Amino acid sequence: MTTPETTMQTANAHNGPEPTIRVDNVSKWFGNVVAVNEVSLEIGPGITGLLGPNGAGKTTLLHMMTGLSATSRGTITVLGQPARGDTQLYRQIGVMTEHQAVYDFYTGREFVEFSARMHKLDDIPDAVQKAIESVNMTDAQDRRLSTYSRGMRQRMRLAATLVHDPPVLVLDEPLNGTDPRQRLEFHDLARRLAAEGRTIIVSSHILEEVETLADNIVLMVSGKLAASGDFRSIRELLDDRPYRIRVTSTNQRALAGGLIGNEAVTSVTIEDDGSILLLTHDLPALQIQIATVARDTGAILQTVEPQDESLESVFTYIVER
Repeated sequence: MTTPETTMQTANAHNGPEPTIRVDNVSKWFGNVVAVNEVSLEIGPGITGLLGPNGAGKTTLLHMMTGLSATSRGTITVLGQPARGDTQLYRQIGVMTEHQAVYDFYTGREFVEFSARMHKLDDIPDAVQKAIESVNMTDAQDRRLSTYSRGMRQRMRLAATLVHDPPVLVLDEPLNGTDPRQRLEFHDLARRLAAEGRTIIVSSHILEEVETLADNIVLMVSGKLAASGDFRSIRELLDDRPYRIRVTSTNQRALAGGLIGNEAVTSVTIEDDGSILLLTHDLPALQIQIATVARDTGAILQTVEPQDESLESVFTYIVER
């Protein structure tokens, strides 16, 4: 049987250039509390989504990747260098933490300029302008941060993270406080940055947004790496769990009766709302059989909806194992 651990090992195979970030058997503990437990993974260019419930160890892992915290055991390298203690490496990483105070007396532009000065950039005005334009905050750049909405603050914080043009971006909950339009703009910006060859890690609790944004996902549960890879490869490897399909038609009982005993169907259940929930290990065959049985029983199909094609279903399954 495939376990989440073997899923991780299989889905995490790296078949491209040298990974940007390499995490090798890393653990982190605080007294008797183990926050991260023997995690190994590789992250390359593109967008990687880091997912997990509160307390899963996501932020602790990000802190170690960016050199903000030392490992208790194991090693992390970024761009081939140890993640902690190298000030030159820090200039190659852009970090946007989940909780970060801003100076309300600064204007947005002054806030980004402060970050540019910290990185000792040569042409600060040009770098600041490009960063602010990239997050579509030009019109509000001269307003004080105290007048910004939370979403506007998030976007200006992102500009400050981008101002030194880093090849590696680590963004912890960057979509907090943003509205739907701003989220779409963030998706577009992240994809443009990834297309330039950058490595971007996005931590988020909004699973469906990471699913549409990220090239790869990393799932953490209780400090351990549960799985990593693209969503579909993880779902395919979880072959001990059948696919779930919800079906509605004009004649539910006749359709359900016709599907019972079908070789493509593992089980048939009529739900409280009248819909039929089917379990199968052979989805292509079932899709054909549903149409055939509907025709034979005189039922007109209304909906045939997979219930497992989301990160939510995979995440819930892994957590419950």
